[in-house]
Amino acid sequence: MLTATDLAIDALGRCRLFSGLERSSMATLAHSLRTRRFRRGEVLFHQGDSGDALFILVAGAVKVVLPSEEGDEAILATLRPGDFLGELALLDGAERSATAVALEPTETLVLPRARFRELVGREPAIRDALLGAVAAELRRLTVQFGELHFLDLTGRLAARLAWLAEDQGVRHVDGTIVLDAPLTQSDLAAMIGATRQSVNKLLGLFVDDGLLRVERDSIVILDQERLVRTSHR
Repeated sequence: MLTATDLAIDALGRCRLFSGLERSSMATLAHSLRTRRFRRGEVLFHQGDSGDALFILVAGAVKVVLPSEEGDEAILATLRPGDFLGELALLDGAERSATAVALEPTETLVLPRARFRELVGREPAIRDALLGAVAAELRRLTVQFGELHFLDLTGRLAARLAWLAEDQGVRHVDGTIVLDAPLTQSDLAAMIGATRQSVNKLLGLFVDDGLLRVERDSIVILDQERLVRTSHR
């Protein structure tokens, strides 16, 4: 039977931030971690909170959002097992820049700030992985910023669905790509700066064009190449 340490080592090995560590180093690190579980809709941390820990996703899904005073939100990212979050506040000591919410029952490993900073200073593999992750996130947000400013609503939705298919979709042998994570029309609207009603209408048009199929708990991408072309027309 696997011990708690074995399970923590397995989770660290699936996280790109720690996958370059030797197993012995992961075993040592595992003793610094604690497990936290969140219900669907529960907040991991709020925008403005002090940054005191890094979260490593073991199971479930999390959305990172910018909330508005009116109660709306803009979704910056959706994260899955193997991802991590909360690193920015640990690096610069500032408050949390966004809010993180569990999209479904979620399990995380939590690493305290002091231990995280010690590892970044001591382990080149973690430092390099962290720099790579920050650069990748900056590039992603740059693309997203461009989409919001230069694409119309149809283009923004097509581009976001194409990106989700590439980044998180499950590819089947028939060529279809399934987005089966918790993803509502309201979530899509919050990703592209639209209303749920507009997203609903556009999804219907995409269905009519043969680009995708909407099922009860998932979106099935039927033609990713045409979806990409639709985002740029």
